[in-house]
Amino acid sequence: MSTAAEKPKRLAFAICDYLQESIANGTIKSDDAEGIEVAIQCIGEAFGVDSADPVQRKQYSIKPANLPKIFDIFLATQQKAAAASPKPATEKPAEKASSSASVSAETKAKAEDLKTSGNKEMAAKKYTEAIDLYTQAIALNPENPVYYSNRAAAYTQVSKFDDAVADAKKAVEIDANYSKAYSRMGQAYFCLTKFQEAIDACDEGLRLDPGNASLKQTKAAAEAKLEDAASPAAAQSNAPASRAPGGGGMPDIASLMNNPNLMSMAANMMNNPAISSMLQNPAFTQMAQSMMSDPNALSQLMSNPEMAAMAQNMMGGGGVPKP
Repeated sequence: MSTAAEKPKRLAFAICDYLQESIANGTIKSDDAEGIEVAIQCIGEAFGVDSADPVQRKQYSIKPANLPKIFDIFLATQQKAAAASPKPATEKPAEKASSSASVSAETKAKAEDLKTSGNKEMAAKKYTEAIDLYTQAIALNPENPVYYSNRAAAYTQVSKFDDAVADAKKAVEIDANYSKAYSRMGQAYFCLTKFQEAIDACDEGLRLDPGNASLKQTKAAAEAKLEDAASPAAAQSNAPASRAPGGGGMPDIASLMNNPNLMSMAANMMNNPAISSMLQNPAFTQMAQSMMSDPNALSQLMSNPEMAAMAQNMMGGGGVPKP
């Protein structure tokens, strides 16, 4: 049995022996043989071994074994140990696969019907009913990212932004390439005034879908908010507003009327047939009354990326994607 001092020599001897055999049997090409022979000499000098010495060969040789055989045994043992060791609690790929496979085709079809019904309720602006239907679909098939993403959109509409973020994250956890979920996440973060998080979510979505207009709009709005917060003018805007002689803190109407962009927007809006139907909407009347009593209501309303997109649509821009 070799001592601790002999083990490094035996290993070095086995390495030199293996290299010499590789030269002899042609494993190492003849063009490389000279360099390998130099390496053998260097190893021998460093460890004080000489594979040509019969005394050392008797003392240090591992024959009839050799390094390739020992290495094969090591690999086989390693594979058996890996197969026998339990999987970490956080990693359950087999369980996840079986969970998805365990959902029958009939159950998946029922979940799809519930999602379709939820989409109809969303179109009718019945967001609470839509949330309930998406929740039922998730209960039947919890591995479908679309259900979480759609419920995130519904949560955003009822101002449950934290729930919307959680659902969007669950959707991308299931499918990391589902760009629409990043769009939902970005909008929810924006409404939470977490603008950097909104930008990060949009960047992930744009990496998957570079042409997505909704992601671009939300990112641009969040970047503008961050720039406004960082600008010197932001400190002045946070100071109490100077009031006109009559009081009330209302905007300077004269300067608004002299703004060519605003006047152009107003002209386009009044020529848009959608305006007449919007004016008949009771919700719009309520919103107008709120803005009359709260001068900050308009800026708060337009801080929502979806409302900004709606305004752009009325001025001739692109529409907001439906859930």
